[in-house]
Amino acid sequence: MRADRTTAGDREFILSIDQGTTSTRAVLIDRTGTPVASAQKEHRQHFPRPGWVEHDATEIWDNTREVVGQALARAHTVRTRISGVGITNQRESTVLWDRATGKPIAPSIVWQDTRTQPLVDQLAADGGIERFRDKTGLPLSTYFSATKIAWLLDKVDGARARAEAGELAFGTMDSWLVWNLTQGLHVTDVTNASRTLLMNLRTLDWDDELLAAFDIPRSLLPEIRPSSGDFGVVTGDSALREVPITGILGDQQAATFGQTAFSSGEAKNTYGTGNFLLINSGESPVFSTNGLITTVAYQLGGAAPNYALEGSIAVTGSLVQWLRDNLGIIESSGEIEALAASVDDNGGAHLVPAFSGLLAPRWRPDARGVLVGLTRYVTKAHIARAALEATAFQTREVIDAAVADTGVPLTELRVDGGMVVNELLMQFQADVLGIPVVRPVVIETTALGAAYAAGLATGFWSHLDELRANWREDHRWEPAMGADERAERFRMWNKAVERTLGWID
Repeated sequence: MRADRTTAGDREFILSIDQGTTSTRAVLIDRTGTPVASAQKEHRQHFPRPGWVEHDATEIWDNTREVVGQALARAHTVRTRISGVGITNQRESTVLWDRATGKPIAPSIVWQDTRTQPLVDQLAADGGIERFRDKTGLPLSTYFSATKIAWLLDKVDGARARAEAGELAFGTMDSWLVWNLTQGLHVTDVTNASRTLLMNLRTLDWDDELLAAFDIPRSLLPEIRPSSGDFGVVTGDSALREVPITGILGDQQAATFGQTAFSSGEAKNTYGTGNFLLINSGESPVFSTNGLITTVAYQLGGAAPNYALEGSIAVTGSLVQWLRDNLGIIESSGEIEALAASVDDNGGAHLVPAFSGLLAPRWRPDARGVLVGLTRYVTKAHIARAALEATAFQTREVIDAAVADTGVPLTELRVDGGMVVNELLMQFQADVLGIPVVRPVVIETTALGAAYAAGLATGFWSHLDELRANWREDHRWEPAMGADERAERFRMWNKAVERTLGWID
């Protein structure tokens, strides 16, 4: 269902709500794809036990309302000038709430959380971690939502009985926000549903075999809808009252859409809390033999979906936060570039941030982080440089896997996300890849992609070519490292990674 096009010309903005792992942002975007005002607020990260990562979903909803109001105030605008709302969100993070009260029954289990590894092992005993790959495109992993749902149903007192009675609702953060914004609509989009281990990639619906395997009642789950279309009208937030919600994309699919990677073979890499490489594979799912996952890239209205291959890296930007918050090596994240640039190299040290195991392309939950190659020569500056290099090396790994799967080498890498302002990192990334790295003018493409999906549904934008015309290059880094040095650096990185494996029995 498309929103009324007759009002589109009177509206000046799309509002994008970008609900991320560490913060929530509201961004007003105009017809040129330019952010005109924004507001952002961090939420607390809870680590109650080793391997556990939790959020307070109520805090996130409160923050969402706050940043929406701030963004509108900073733009000196009101809801009647907004054509539609787009939502993008941290994927896989899991919330269960009471349908009657709208209150969560437990903290949200975040995508990085590894508490469900025993259930993963139990399920993998029959068919291995590839057991459900053909239907879902995903390996069995704590990363995805299904085991998190099952854990909550089993561990929260009375939850399973209440779920089977239809009293509870599950959602990733998009569903949670829509429920609150609309006061009770329970929906998600295909991109978020494709990250649960419960949706069939071909039918785009919840799969009975998968629901039975994880022992999850269908009544718990939201309705799956296309990424661009009708997601209800806001009634639960006065600042956006009566504005339609017309776009939802998981954060990495949103960044891909914002980078206008609409054609098969086009790719982007986002540098955020983690790193995520997505390569558009067209209207048919392509299954990796090299450690990547298959996911839905987007679906516009009633059209066929586009699929993607994805390389998911758990820890990149959050490694910088760890240096700041846990070790005190820096006082703010922005200091890391200057500290790393104060030395010529990593001093022989390598930092592999396998804090919750390794995701793509290795999928080793038994790994844990290591700092190796230490001598008395190594300083905090060398460690800072090793941290940045870890991001680039992990990206090299997933790109090598993507090239092996597709048989098509990348000729350049489009990048986005908060870390791409770090020019030392971007140059090193080009060096270890041996191809140019290209940053667009708008680097927060996650919010932009959600806005594009919403604006296509309201008629704010008419077609994909109009969105392509908005994309503009800001900076390009050319590789300056020789092939022999590149190979040797990568060999030492792999040597360091080998030291992480098998730490957890």
